[in-house]
Amino acid sequence: MADIKYAAYICSGCGIGDKLDVDALEKVATKEGKMAVVKSHPFLCSTEGVDLIKNDIANDGVTHVMIAACSRRAKAEAFTFPDNAVSRANLREGVIWVVAEGSEHDEVRQEMAEDYIRMGCAEIKKMTQPAGNPNKAQSKRIMVVGGGMSGMTAALAAADAGYEVVLIEKTAKLGGFASNLLKRVPFNAPYAEAQPTGVEELASKVSGHAKIKVHLNSTLSETAGAPGRFIAKIAQESGAIAEETVGAIVQATGFTPYDINKLTELGGGQANVVDQAGLEALAKAANSGAIKRADGKEVKSVVFVQCAGQRGSGGNGNGQHLEYCSGHCCATSIKQATYFKDANPDVDTIVMYLDLRVPGMGEDFYRSAQEKGVIFTKAKVNGVSGGLSGEMSCKVNFKDLILDEEATVDADLVVLATGQVANAGVNLDEWTATVTAAESGDAAAVQRKSELQKISVLNLNYRQGPDVPQFKYGFADSHFICFPYETRRTGIYAAGPARRPMDMFQAMEDATGAAMKAIQAVENATHGRAAHPRAWDLSFPKARLEGCTQCKRCTVECPFGAIDEDERRFPLFNEERCRRCGTCMGACPVRVISFENYSCDTVGMQIKAVNVPDEFEEKPRVLILACENDAYPALDMAGIQRLTYSAFVRAIPVRCLGSANTIWITDALNQGYDGVMMMGCKKGDDYQCHFVKGSEMAYYRMSKIDDTLKQLGLEPERVQTHEVAITDNARVARMIDEYVAQLTELGPSPMKGFG
Repeated sequence: MADIKYAAYICSGCGIGDKLDVDALEKVATKEGKMAVVKSHPFLCSTEGVDLIKNDIANDGVTHVMIAACSRRAKAEAFTFPDNAVSRANLREGVIWVVAEGSEHDEVRQEMAEDYIRMGCAEIKKMTQPAGNPNKAQSKRIMVVGGGMSGMTAALAAADAGYEVVLIEKTAKLGGFASNLLKRVPFNAPYAEAQPTGVEELASKVSGHAKIKVHLNSTLSETAGAPGRFIAKIAQESGAIAEETVGAIVQATGFTPYDINKLTELGGGQANVVDQAGLEALAKAANSGAIKRADGKEVKSVVFVQCAGQRGSGGNGNGQHLEYCSGHCCATSIKQATYFKDANPDVDTIVMYLDLRVPGMGEDFYRSAQEKGVIFTKAKVNGVSGGLSGEMSCKVNFKDLILDEEATVDADLVVLATGQVANAGVNLDEWTATVTAAESGDAAAVQRKSELQKISVLNLNYRQGPDVPQFKYGFADSHFICFPYETRRTGIYAAGPARRPMDMFQAMEDATGAAMKAIQAVENATHGRAAHPRAWDLSFPKARLEGCTQCKRCTVECPFGAIDEDERRFPLFNEERCRRCGTCMGACPVRVISFENYSCDTVGMQIKAVNVPDEFEEKPRVLILACENDAYPALDMAGIQRLTYSAFVRAIPVRCLGSANTIWITDALNQGYDGVMMMGCKKGDDYQCHFVKGSEMAYYRMSKIDDTLKQLGLEPERVQTHEVAITDNARVARMIDEYVAQLTELGPSPMKGFG
């Protein structure tokens, strides 16, 4: 093993040298940080400054580099040294830009900077440079499950980028739901007319592409492995099983229209009441001529009922069917209304809506339909009745919301705009409950387990269940804003209506994004790196098994199914599935799990390195553990906007609040810190945590710390946990000042002097 040599490099640029005593900082790094090499530079991120560091690495044997300059979120490329461990001390955004101007603040500003120097030196001494996962995966093939518009688009995007694709479709032909459409909503100028679907041309491209292998009449009987080495067993119609090795998976399994027979209050189940899919079938049968009902009668009047069984009790369905809006339905009804008007302008065509939602350029399409004579009425439909006999077989009872009066209109045909129900496979909550009951001998549960296995899409060989987790509405658990396409199964991406309700244009755009994510995953896997959001990270978790108590907390709390158990019941890490969040590290009660560049010690030693004033100095010390994805950027943005906050805080970025081990809190309080602030992402159903459960787990763990505070004789207010968004720069500065004021009122920690 090569000799270890620590070096500290301090930048005096960007105003750092004007506000801080750099010579004093160098002395702290030398004497207290015990750095073998300590140098300063007026422009450290310049070519000359970076070359200074590179020269010391090449010629002076420096192995570990501590850089005191700007935030670790800035100049990452300049300060990347692939063969060396690197820590960063944030003097710019974290000190000089957030401490108020004026000579009266010079002392606390300098103390803050010196603490960050101590912390950076302490961190680097507990770090090693990760070499990457030694079991590097090799497959860069992309598997796409579903041959509809989303699936075909994803397959072509990946194949055109040079990657081999395996496409699995359960039916005998490509095209999916789009094959049933006469036309699609316009997606380019002038946005006035419905357009051809293009499904046949797209299917032809896919079938003829040299890099795409298509399996028709096929389903997945098992999917095992991890990014870069998934093994997919494909059950074919003949009964044969084909096996494919792939690096990443895109699930584009589309949707099924909500069952119209459940909407009896709106006439669902009556012969002359159809859903939008049913109308497409009638329109295709008419072949651009007059649209006829199932009984052969030409439709002379038609009513479209929007939000049928959607948007909960607020929708036209009047009942709790689907809570959400399906996004495409309004534009689809406009399109279908024009089918009638284009074939016969004299057909009475009414669209009854609560709100018309037409994203993109849908407003132009709406006005085009108005010009053709389509009537749009803001109304709440109360019921649909009628039979097969007579000229007008349906009566639509509604409340006109403009005139505020009840009314009835007759129609030959009623079209219900029903919602999208995702084809997402098994609900894992039901799966877990069913498996538990089946294992206890419940015969009904055994039968239900068999039924659930039949509807599984991916048939994952994961201890957490056979499909990706779902939101409460059945769509794949993939945050549509913060980190789209990503699911809780690393290397598996959701696209199209399986991910969220959307129209065809959005679905195709979505599929391209998912394909790009899949490509990123296979490339990272072949280099032994994390998939996302730490896509550059070569570290992976290790466990000191001789200290493991086999409590299984790491196994249970990992959000991504990256930890199993070996034959001795010790944790077995699946590095390719791991996203390096450190939730397992925070969960471990005996602190035996760590990463080469992030561990209980890298953070714990920073906490201990801070110089905590005694109770007579009237300078409180507050530890901030801030999520690197939201809270720490918010702190940086506060600095960039020159929003000042108390110089008594010391902030440490953590990979995820879920990685925070309670020992850090205990250590800080024992050392005499007056308070601890935990800053993480939003939790709950509309979570914004990149690691899904990290923030939630941190809140849960911190809720248990009251006993520790009581044992130490400390008030519960001394430990606080906050949800912080990346845009909360002004709020976070205000929160810090309010918290420091609260601690000042409480008085110094009674633990001062005992650390």
